[in-house]
Amino acid sequence: MSNFSKILYYGGQKSGKSYLAEEEALALSPNRRPYYIATYDNSFNDAEMAKRIQAHRQRRQELFITIEEPCDLSSYIEEGHTYLIDCMSMWILNTLKWSELKLFEELERIIAMEANIIFVLNEVGSGVVPLEDMSRQYIDRTGSVGRRLAEIASCVYEVKLGLKIKLK
Repeated sequence: MSNFSKILYYGGQKSGKSYLAEEEALALSPNRRPYYIATYDNSFNDAEMAKRIQAHRQRRQELFITIEEPCDLSSYIEEGHTYLIDCMSMWILNTLKWSELKLFEELERIIAMEANIIFVLNEVGSGVVPLEDMSRQYIDRTGSVGRRLAEIASCVYEVKLGLKIKLK
């Protein structure tokens, strides 16, 4: 059994999951700065998302070493370190053009790494099934990735109103 943790923070938008995941990453890496893998790809030129990202950056300041990578996460993870991936939901969106096989091969490479990894994932599957194919594919993949992360994680937290509820 590995000495490294895989932890999942799962919840709705603005629930506080990133903040709690950041605290967890810092606690798991007391003697050196943890890595923060930011998966947002600003190819959409979304001004509102740019503001959110700036707020995340300011909150992190110099506490983390930031890596901005939208797709190829496993190539940035080195064994023995602590990583926060924020967020897996954006990573799923960024990789929608990948086959499901390629998506899960990359996920399994990440999971296999001997490193502390904290995953942040948005809850998206509690609403109406969308009529549009790409939206359904995104929701389906989010559910599948979430199930796999919950399966391997030593701890799974659902976050609501800034409170973490331990599910596992």
